Amino acid sequence: MLWKRLNAAAALALQQRITAAGLLFAMVVALVGLAAFASANNLLFLIFAALLATLLISGFVSRLGLAGLEISLVLPEHIAARQKVLGRVIVRNTKLWMPSFSLHLQGSGASTPELYFPVIPSRTTLEEPIELRFERRGLYLENHFQFSSRFPFGFTHRRAGVLLRHDVLVYPAIAGTGEWELLLADIAGELESIYRGRGHDFYRIRPYESSESARSVDWKATAHTGELQVREFSREDERSITIFLDLDVPEAQAEWFESAVECSAFLVWRLSRQEARVRLRTQQFDRQVPEEADPYTILKYLALVTPVSGAAPLRIDENRDLQIAITARPDRLAAAGWARAHLLGPDRLGGRPAGPRAGQDLDHHRRAD
Repeated sequence: MLWKRLNAAAALALQQRITAAGLLFAMVVALVGLAAFASANNLLFLIFAALLATLLISGFVSRLGLAGLEISLVLPEHIAARQKVLGRVIVRNTKLWMPSFSLHLQGSGASTPELYFPVIPSRTTLEEPIELRFERRGLYLENHFQFSSRFPFGFTHRRAGVLLRHDVLVYPAIAGTGEWELLLADIAGELESIYRGRGHDFYRIRPYESSESARSVDWKATAHTGELQVREFSREDERSITIFLDLDVPEAQAEWFESAVECSAFLVWRLSRQEARVRLRTQQFDRQVPEEADPYTILKYLALVTPVSGAAPLRIDENRDLQIAITARPDRLAAAGWARAHLLGPDRLGGRPAGPRAGQDLDHHRRAD
């Protein structure tokens, strides 16, 4: 019983810290109290009572200001690691008559700026935009937020934690290093003639995209519409790209595995945006975009994937045109028949990027909210 009380007292102490002004005021109260009892002076007793009442009222008002507060968090549907996302924090004061003054709100589940609310009237809901940044992929089951205040006199810095049960799935970072960009350029070079369709049968006239060659521009259609148009031909043969992520990773290379996951996410995301047929394979997963899934389905899997020690390598699909294998053991995969694929091992796969580049967003079109 005593141990439980000590733990409760320690937990309470962590929620309240006496400031320098509070310590000074407490010393003044103590000195006035000693002087009053030593001299038996009624005036000193009155001053001591007023000071002590001020100290007690300060604690009561501070505790009451942090009571009855509720928050909810509105986030985008798709979030990538190390990418700033704009969300909304909704704060509601459920007290019937007491407003809350001078509140600071700080989150701990992700890198968030501190929000300041000068006043939240009773039975009122306030909404503020907030910018969050999650440093790692995975599922965030509980997001911790903390209200703090020094109101009314600044004697104490009181904190009240709020556990927001809002599950957030964070995808791997989709930003690319220079090496990954070069790899993507090599892939695009090998498949450019396939993905831009240079077959014999006319397919359609469509708007020109900035990444396309000027040779594909249809000048007659351009003159007719006033905008650059492209003549596209039907593809003679639908070919695709297979990315194999080997889950058999030694424990010592766990950090490298994170780079491998992010490289896989980068390739899947960028290639899918180029309307390529992309297939991701692991020892536990096999999906192809766009026939069997969308890119977000693959990103959700990569957000939670973990190494599987001793997982046997898959057989190479001979019907596929371009295959990329990301593995911690390239020699083992080469012996298993992957020699003609692009093998990315620890010596070729660079480190993790520091953050997203401008213009890289998980949504094809930014939302108004």
